[in-house]
Amino acid sequence: MNRDAYRKHVEKAAAVFKEHGALKMVECWGDYVPDGKLTSFPIAVKKKDDETVVFSWIVWPSKQARDEGFKKVMADPRAQPDVNPMPFDGKRLIFGGFKVLLEV
Repeated sequence: MNRDAYRKHVEKAAAVFKEHGALKMVECWGDYVPDGKLTSFPIAVKKKDDETVVFSWIVWPSKQARDEGFKKVMADPRAQPDVNPMPFDGKRLIFGGFKVLLEV
């Protein structure tokens, strides 16, 4: 994956997410993401030799804001693949929603 292309993609996406209620979007480019023997990020995403793992998260003010905002993002023309194509294989993307357990 091309880091510059990815950065351009997420900069455009971040503007859309923030417009639809996200408080913060954090994108991290793999710096030390070792292969595991049983499980690991590289195994989970079927990372190829010429790829790196990217880890990101979005902070929303509430679950309701997330659910409503995500629907709006997916319907937003600026988030469509023909306008802002994903520079990665979206079939290997892992996502979910989480509740904060501890923040210090």
